[in-house]
Amino acid sequence: MDRGMNKVVLIKRRTRYEELKRRYNTVEQARFYIEHLGADFSDYEKEDKVYNAALETIRNFVRPCAILQEIDREYLPNMIFGADDIVIAVGQDGLVANTMKYLNGQPLVGVNPDPERWDGVLLPYETGDVERVLPRVIDGKFNTKSVTMGKVETKDGQVLYAVNDFFIGVSNHTSARYNINYRNQIENQSSSGIIVSTGFGMTGWHRSVMAEFNGMAKAFGLKNIPEPTYDWGARQLTFQVREPFPGRFTQADIVYGQIQDQEKLIVTSNMSENGVVFSDGILDDTIDFNAGMEIKIGVSDRIGRLVTG
Repeated sequence: MDRGMNKVVLIKRRTRYEELKRRYNTVEQARFYIEHLGADFSDYEKEDKVYNAALETIRNFVRPCAILQEIDREYLPNMIFGADDIVIAVGQDGLVANTMKYLNGQPLVGVNPDPERWDGVLLPYETGDVERVLPRVIDGKFNTKSVTMGKVETKDGQVLYAVNDFFIGVSNHTSARYNINYRNQIENQSSSGIIVSTGFGMTGWHRSVMAEFNGMAKAFGLKNIPEPTYDWGARQLTFQVREPFPGRFTQADIVYGQIQDQEKLIVTSNMSENGVVFSDGILDDTIDFNAGMEIKIGVSDRIGRLVTG
């Protein structure tokens, strides 16, 4: 197949072996550290070997079909994707989610390079599948599953997207203080922060908070709280306030709700410092959320497209 103007962007991340080598400068020092803790360093070496072999196999599949560009996960916030790019993420589920938040409709192929190690809910393909899947994607003969994203906007024009969830709070363990406006009801709150989840992210941070709710309900002899589930493409978000504190000057009634398409959850910071907004667990890509900053959280027009066949 002629490469033409097709471009494939291959997204990868450092393995644990590479991270250790980077941290301790040499393989020998990394090995000493791991084995000193009683762990098996050969497992790190095996994981690295399998992962890099998968990358090389995929490179060989791509080069006859398209122009190949590679990028490490850490540089995603600065990457500008072309409208017609095809993106292949090779790694764990988190790499797929982290990649998708920077895309705007480009097809994303999730590849599981090591099925014996990772289940890969978002990784429908194994390394060898790329040879047959990629030509179909190039020809436009493929199926996708839509993923609704969330969007945060600030008054000064900053924008942040989320595939799984947003966190609005503080960068340390102190309380977050802010005003929350939900469907024209306003409260002054002090809490451990707000989590806003997409339908895609309902099995992530949202699920852990629901587990806490259910554990407390059980302790008080109350009925189990049914855990809501949503389609990945559902045009709505769900927010939860973590550990809200009711006091003389703070309220704790607006603690859970849905943000429907075209609705906005408005939050205004009352924190002098350390206020942050980040998404999908990426702390390097944040919005400072300090005194007077207002953000609006809603459903994004961006749609993630995960290739499924």
